[in-house]
Amino acid sequence: MKLSLTLMLFISFTAIAADRPNIVLVFIDDMGWSDFSCFGNTDAQTKNIDSLASEGICFEQFYVNSPICSPSRVAISTGQYPQRWKISSYLAHRELNKQRGIANWLDPKAPMLAKSLQQAGYATGHFGKWHMGGQRNVGDAPLITEYGFDQSLTNFEGLGPRLLPLVRTPQKPEFRKIWQDSEKLGRGEVIWTDRAKITKGFTEASVNFIRKAQKENKPFYINLWPDDVHSPFFPTLEGWQRGADKRSLYLSVLEEMDAQFAPLFNFVKNDSKLRNNTLILICSDNGPEKDAGRADNLKGYKTHLFEGGIRSSLVVWGPGILAKNKQGTSNKQSIFSAIDLVPSLLKLAGVSSNVNYDGEALTDTLIGNSTASRKAPIFYRRPPDRKEYYGFKNLPDLAMRDGDWKLLCNYDGSNPQLYNLIDDSAENNNLASQYPELTQKMTERLKSWNSTLPKDNGNAPTRFNKKKKKK
Repeated sequence: MKLSLTLMLFISFTAIAADRPNIVLVFIDDMGWSDFSCFGNTDAQTKNIDSLASEGICFEQFYVNSPICSPSRVAISTGQYPQRWKISSYLAHRELNKQRGIANWLDPKAPMLAKSLQQAGYATGHFGKWHMGGQRNVGDAPLITEYGFDQSLTNFEGLGPRLLPLVRTPQKPEFRKIWQDSEKLGRGEVIWTDRAKITKGFTEASVNFIRKAQKENKPFYINLWPDDVHSPFFPTLEGWQRGADKRSLYLSVLEEMDAQFAPLFNFVKNDSKLRNNTLILICSDNGPEKDAGRADNLKGYKTHLFEGGIRSSLVVWGPGILAKNKQGTSNKQSIFSAIDLVPSLLKLAGVSSNVNYDGEALTDTLIGNSTASRKAPIFYRRPPDRKEYYGFKNLPDLAMRDGDWKLLCNYDGSNPQLYNLIDDSAENNNLASQYPELTQKMTERLKSWNSTLPKDNGNAPTRFNKKKKKK
């Protein structure tokens, strides 16, 4: 019996689609550069992530594109600087968003990685924190599925089906609800869940989604975005035995999060077809809170444009995709960022796009066939409500990383700080006065970049940066 041309084309497309690499992006919340034990943490063990690292590549000069949550998520989702979409700080109540000059949600017209993959035949799922619209009193934001996802399950900072937290402590062992405002917004089923095990819920949803994609013979793209290890910290009651101080609670949550990833990691590792055709990427959205996570000797914390706020450990795993001679190694030299992941992953998936990304396709670097860095600098603008934070006064407004050099300055170019990060990753020795020509050149380029983007209210008097009233 002869097959019809339509059926032959369908079978051919299905076979090609099934051969495309599966992609899982694990985006941890508020974790320091050195918090994985494979990156030097001796106070806690991230055994499951370390297991992937032992077969993967650890990138030591990878950057996210904002030191704070929402804009960092926009960047890794779109391949563009988040300021293009008027999101330069965390999304909150609409009144506070307006005060700071930022949007209430990401425009659905943004060039989402998920949407490009979905249109190319991928099954796409988002499981975890969203924080790009639908938080606090913003109940009219688009649903996550309007951004190119077939299925979603989120937390209190998104709309659609979501897991909301029940918390308890040894002193108060009865569960109580927090973030009830999300329930009032409606727009999706709400499931109240033990806060200490919400990551497990997102992981289980991811595994179920993979099973469904396998039955449909589709490649898949998954966001697994836990709201661990963000404060407030609520480990299991057993986790409190480590100690009740901030650092101890953080470490307990970190280890429990790692353990809750295990069902997904093991499911992929133990299935030969998935193992040979799946890429897992793991990093953090920004640096750690003070007194919680750590970033080795890097200066600064979450919200800062110093290295501690924007440099993230990145683990990439995929035995059937990565260069064999690079598996189990560390890449200490390649400089690239989250915006580069979008065009890089699209190229890996064989998906073309006519979008003008700020990111560069560095697929060969990502899979270990090259050590090339991005050619253009990585630019930054601070969150508009963080001119002072964590005891740092007069924080710089802008920053850029260009090769070995890092420059920070104010909007007008004043107070420049210039560092050679190869010699001084801790940003202790300001070389601006010793290299005036380089400082001027980088300052002008940074100011020029900032001038092309929509402005926010960099001097917004928020609860983090209030102007003192005269008595």
